Amino acid sequence: MPFEKIIEQLPHKLDGDWVNVTGIEGVGTDTRQSLEDKLFIPLVGESFDGHDFIDTAVKQGAKAALWQESYPRPKGIDPSFPLIRVADTLIGLQELARIYLRFVNPKVVAITGSNGKTTTKDLVYAISRHYFKSHCTKGNFNNHIGLPLTVLAMPEATEVLILEMGMNHFGEIEDLTKIAQPDIAIITNIGESHIEHLGSREGIAKAKLEVTSQFKTKGLLIYDGDEPLLAREYPFEAKSVGFNRSNDYSISQFKLLEHETEFVINDYSHCFTVPLLGKHQAKNATYSFVVGLSLGLTVEQIQKGLEQIEVTQMRFEKQTGKNGVTIINDAYNASPTSMKVTIETLAQLEGYHEKVLVLGDMFELGENAASYHKQVGQIIPPEINCLYTIGENAKNISQATSIPSQHFDSVDELIKQLEAKQREGTVILFKASRGMRLEKIVDALLQDN
Repeated sequence: MPFEKIIEQLPHKLDGDWVNVTGIEGVGTDTRQSLEDKLFIPLVGESFDGHDFIDTAVKQGAKAALWQESYPRPKGIDPSFPLIRVADTLIGLQELARIYLRFVNPKVVAITGSNGKTTTKDLVYAISRHYFKSHCTKGNFNNHIGLPLTVLAMPEATEVLILEMGMNHFGEIEDLTKIAQPDIAIITNIGESHIEHLGSREGIAKAKLEVTSQFKTKGLLIYDGDEPLLAREYPFEAKSVGFNRSNDYSISQFKLLEHETEFVINDYSHCFTVPLLGKHQAKNATYSFVVGLSLGLTVEQIQKGLEQIEVTQMRFEKQTGKNGVTIINDAYNASPTSMKVTIETLAQLEGYHEKVLVLGDMFELGENAASYHKQVGQIIPPEINCLYTIGENAKNISQATSIPSQHFDSVDELIKQLEAKQREGTVILFKASRGMRLEKIVDALLQDN
C-alpha cells in the first residue's frame, strides 16, 4: 500500500494540495538528517519546536508534513505544500505507527525489563533474521518517540518485529503496547532502575507487567521465573525462565569460557553456546530460545542464530587496547542488579593475572542511592584485584569494598592511572549509568592503540 494511503487514515484536516502527492517513503523528525521524499513530523519538546524547522524540511525534499492544528500555516513556503493538520504531532506519529503496524501485521515481540533488554532484543533478532524477514529496535529507540519511529521504519514485507520497551514512570509501557499490541512479551528481570520514580521493586514489577496489557488474542509472556515478584497465575499463556528447576525452561550446567557462555536448557541433549559472557547471558539467550520455539524453529536453527548475534555497543563490549590489555565496556547503563551481575562475571573470567574494575554512579535510585552504592562495594570479591571509582555516589562503593580501591574526582587522573595498567594479561571493566559517560575514558585508552 502506498504510504500516502496510510497517512490518509489519520484523523486530520488538509491544508494544501494533496491530490498529486505520491512516493512518500517513511517519516522523519530531525532536519539534521535526510528528509528526501519523507513526511516531516515536527515534534514539540521543552526546549525545541520542530515547527520552527519547516523551511529546512521543505528544502531537504520533504513531500508533506504533519502540522499541529493550533499553529498557523508558516509563511514563506509554497501554499500548495501539504500540511496534514492534527491535534498533536506526537500523538499523530504514534497513531500513524499503529495504523502502519496493523497493515503490515507482523508477529510482534515486545521486550522490557530492568536490565538485559537490548541484549535480549539482539539475541531474538539474531535468531529471527535467518528464517524470517525481521526488523528490530535500533540504538535507544525504545520510548514514546523511538518506538513509533522504529515501527514506521519497518519494511512492508516484515514478518517479525522485535521492539524494545523502556520506561521510567507508570503508564509508559502501557502506552507503547497500545501501539505495538504484542504477540509475545518478555520481562527480562526486575531490578532497581528508576526506583526513584516507581517507589519500590514492587512498583517496578507492576510497571513492567504493563507489557501484557494489550496482548493480541493469544499472547505469550516469557518472564524471569527466579523473580518472586513475577510468580503468579496469569490469564494468558506464560513461560518462566531461570536457574531454579521449577521453571518451565530451567538453565543448568552453566560454564563460562574465554569468549562464550555454555549451558543446558531443561533436558535437551543439546548444549547451547552464546558468544557473550556471563550467567545472565544464559538467561537472556534462553528467553530468545523460547521465542524461537514459539516461531516454529528447531533447536538447531535457534543455536545457529545465537552464534551469530551482533551485540549493540557498550553492552559488555570486549576490545583489545594498548600492549594487549583487554578492555570491557559495559557502561551503557547500570543499576545495583546489573552491577552485581557484571562484577560476578568479571570475577569468573579466566586467563587474566590482573582484573581491574572501574565503576561510576548509578542514577535514579532516589533517597537510598548511597546505600545501594555501598551494597555494590560490599559484594566485590577478592578475585578482582583493584577497584577505581569516579562520581559522587560511586565514592560509597570505594569506601565499602574490602579490595584495594581508589576514588578519583578527576577523569584525567583516572585515565593516567589506567594507562599504567595497560598490559597483556590485564582486563579492565567499565560500568556506570549512561550519564557518567565512561565511554570517553574507554576511547582515551583506545585512541593510541
